[in-house]
Amino acid sequence: MTAIDKALGISPQVLALRAQRMNLLSSNIANAQTAGYKARDIDFAAALEQATASQGEMRQTHSAHIPLGGSMGQPDALYRVPSEVAPDGNSVDPTLEHATFMDNALRYQASLQLLDSRIKGIRNAIKGDS
Repeated sequence: MTAIDKALGISPQVLALRAQRMNLLSSNIANAQTAGYKARDIDFAAALEQATASQGEMRQTHSAHIPLGGSMGQPDALYRVPSEVAPDGNSVDPTLEHATFMDNALRYQASLQLLDSRIKGIRNAIKGDS
C-alpha cells in the first residue's frame, strides 16, 4: 500500500461501490414494468468490508493479466425481498427503488466531496501550500 493509498483511505472503494449500487438501482427502476423481473441490490456494508479486507492482497492491474479468480471485486447482487410481488412476477417497488436511489446518490456525492478534499490536501502538501 502506497502513501497515497493510505492518505485516500477507503474513499475510492466507497465511491466504486456506490457507483455499482447506483447501476443496480437504476436497472430496477428501468425494469419496474418488466414481467418477471426481480429487484436486486448489494449488501453495501458487506461489500465494503470485503473490498477493504482485500486491499493488501494481489490484484489484477491490467486487463490482459490472468484473472485471480473470484468476482474481481464486484459485489454479489442479491435479490431484494419484496413486500409484495405483482401478478406478472415483478418484484420492483418503484417508491422504494426511487428512495433508495436518491439516498445512494446523496451518499455518492458526499463520498466524492470527501475524496476531492483528500486529493486537494495531498496536492497542497506536495506543493507546500497551507
